[in-house]
Amino acid sequence: MTDSLPHLPPRKPDSHKGDFGRALLIGGSRGMTGAIALAGMSALRGGAGWVQLAVSSPCLDVVASFEASYMTAPLPADEHGRIVWQARETLEELAAKATAIGCGPGLGRSADLTRLVGWLYEHLPLTAVFDADALNALAEQPEALGRHAGPRILTPHPGEFLRLTKGDKQWSRDEFERAAQELASRTNAVIVLKGHRTFITDGQGQARNATGNPGMATGGTGDVLTGLITALVCQQLSPFDAARLGVHLHGLAGDLAAEDLGQVSLIASDLVRFLPAAFQQFDAEKGAKPMSGFGR
Repeated sequence: MTDSLPHLPPRKPDSHKGDFGRALLIGGSRGMTGAIALAGMSALRGGAGWVQLAVSSPCLDVVASFEASYMTAPLPADEHGRIVWQARETLEELAAKATAIGCGPGLGRSADLTRLVGWLYEHLPLTAVFDADALNALAEQPEALGRHAGPRILTPHPGEFLRLTKGDKQWSRDEFERAAQELASRTNAVIVLKGHRTFITDGQGQARNATGNPGMATGGTGDVLTGLITALVCQQLSPFDAARLGVHLHGLAGDLAAEDLGQVSLIASDLVRFLPAAFQQFDAEKGAKPMSGFGR
């Protein structure tokens, strides 16, 4: 059977930016400024009305230079340009004004970040997407996965998923999907297991994506997905629906980019550039090419 994909609510003529939510994206470290910038640009193209990037202070000027349409906020950093535990108070203040959060792109690894990500995961009541190094931080404290104050969306690739679950790299595709469903059910989170035919589950419903191509196997594409899903949550979609639609549009943008540029030369910023066309095609087709879904 197939499930039709969700659609965003229509935009009213008298809408203002507050109607489409406030996205707060947390990440960035010295040497990985592009990751959080890609997530921010994707959140903008994904329709969030207001996007703010909370980044380590040494990276702020570089991150701000990528795009004039998002805002930035500096966070205290260590000597390696990574966010430190003392950023917690600032993040709590920023989150109080946000609709949804994305955490992880370009974050880096440190003991402080592991502690900070665990605190964000357990204590912030907003819907939050965790990706990249935020997932690696959570893998170091698996007891936290089922303890969260708000809805959670985890977007691991297979390597990150194995670290989260202590799984076996020899697992078959079916075993990966069963483990993803079990993790989603046990933690009450949405799991987006990225890869060919990305698998999305909330422990009850499941879907496999039908868009995307091998040209998307390049650095930064996951950061684009993080920003996009965060933006869709900001626009009143449920976590499961935001994940399903975000994965579909992300892959569709990749397909449109590959048609124009070829797969070999495709880069992550091309996905941001082709997101408007992906939205337009999806709206025109009214979801005529849904991903396969079952158990919902």
